[in-house]
Amino acid sequence: MLSQTFTVLNPSGFHARPTKMFVQAASAFPCKINVIKNDKKVNGKSSLSMLTLGIAANDEVTLETDGEQEEQALKELGQLLVKIYEE
Repeated sequence: MLSQTFTVLNPSGFHARPTKMFVQAASAFPCKINVIKNDKKVNGKSSLSMLTLGIAANDEVTLETDGEQEEQALKELGQLLVKIYEE
């Protein structure tokens, strides 16, 4: 299992569109993916679960990947967490 903490840079946080893009990318990986904010851990392949975290700009979230392609998933999904999305 790998994990890394990222700071969300998108000024609007992780609303519906960035969440959808993250979940689509996460679903392409065969490994287990969790996203953690504070003490709440959710499945990174579920849009509804991701939205319940209420990720805002400058929030720190931890990404956990476990299984096949975990290193690639951590790298690619981490980049999506810090990306600034166009409105």
